[in-house]
Amino acid sequence: MDWLSNKISAPDEFFQQQAFQRQAQLTKPPGSLGLLEEIAVRLAALQKTSDPMIERVWVSVFAADHGVAKEAVSAFPQAVTAEMVRNFANGGAAVNVLSHYVAANFEVIDVGLLKAIKHHKVIVERAGNGTANLVTQAAMTEAQLQAALSTGKHAINRAIKQHSQLFIGGEMGIANTTSATAIAVALTGLTATQLTGAGTGLQANKIEYKARIIEKAIDLHKSFLISPLKVLQYLGGFEIAALLGAYLSAAQQHLPVLIDGFIASVAALLAIKINPAAQAWFFYAHCSDEKGHQQILEQLQARPLLDLELRLGEASGAVIAVPLLQMACKIHNEMATFEQAKITVTK
Repeated sequence: MDWLSNKISAPDEFFQQQAFQRQAQLTKPPGSLGLLEEIAVRLAALQKTSDPMIERVWVSVFAADHGVAKEAVSAFPQAVTAEMVRNFANGGAAVNVLSHYVAANFEVIDVGLLKAIKHHKVIVERAGNGTANLVTQAAMTEAQLQAALSTGKHAINRAIKQHSQLFIGGEMGIANTTSATAIAVALTGLTATQLTGAGTGLQANKIEYKARIIEKAIDLHKSFLISPLKVLQYLGGFEIAALLGAYLSAAQQHLPVLIDGFIASVAALLAIKINPAAQAWFFYAHCSDEKGHQQILEQLQARPLLDLELRLGEASGAVIAVPLLQMACKIHNEMATFEQAKITVTK
C-alpha cells in the first residue's frame, strides 16, 4: 500500500499562465464565464497543453456488498447490489444511458459481491464475499483492503492504456452510505447525526436508527481509527477502497478525475488525507441531496459544478457534468480573441 503515497505532480505553471492569458484575450468580460474559465485553465495546466480537451472519458463502477446491511440500514434488500450489477452489465442503468450519451468507455467491476456473477461484461477482481459487519468487527482485513485498492489502480491502468482524458469512478453497494458516513464521521469529527442521511430513501426514524448504528461501530473501533487507511479498513467497503485506489493512481498518472456524489466524495477525502497533492487533479461534479455531502464538500474546500438534488450514486451525477468540462474546453480553444474579432478594448 506504499504506492498510495507516491509523488503526484503539480499542475504545470507555464501552461496555467498561458491559459490565463488566453482567457483574458477572449471576446468576453474577464471572469464572465465563471467556473468554466477556471476549468479550462486547470485542465490546460494538468494536461500540459494550450488546447485542453475532454473527448475520451472513462467510467468505472465498482460494486461490493456490505456486512452492515444485516442491520437493516437500507430501504432496499442486499440482493439489489447484484441485481444492479447485472443491470449495469446489460446497459440498463442511468449511468449506462448517460455514459453512452457522452461516448464514454464504461465498465463495471465486482470488487466483492456476496456471490460472484457470471457475466462477460462484469470484470471480476474480488477482495472477498462482501465486507464483514462493521458493527461487530473490522469491515475488512489488511489483505482485503490492499486487494480492493489495487482493483482501483488496475482500472486506471486500463483507462490510461486507452488514452483517456478524464476518469469517473462510481459505486454500487446496498448499505454503502452507512460505511461512507462512518468514515466521514471518523475523518472529520462531525457527529453521525450531522452526517447521516436517507441513502436509498429511509424515513426519519430509520435515519436516526442508522446514525445510532454508525455511532456504535465507531465506538467499537475507536482505538483503531488512527489513520485514514485504518478508518477505511475498519469502517469501509471494498468499492470505497477501490475508488480511493483509483483516485490516487489517476493523479499519479496525470489523469484528471471528476468526483461524483457523497460516497465518491468521502473516497476523495480519504485520498487527500493520504496524499494531499491529489486535490489538484480532482474536479467535483455536483452537490447531492444526501445530507452529509455539503459538509464533506466543505471539508474538501470543493466547488461543485451542479446542484440537481441527485442521490443516485453509480457515477451518474459526474457523467451528467461531463458536457460542462467539454464546453469549457471548447470555449477556451475556439472563441475568437478581441484582436481576431477586431473588437476595441479600452486600455
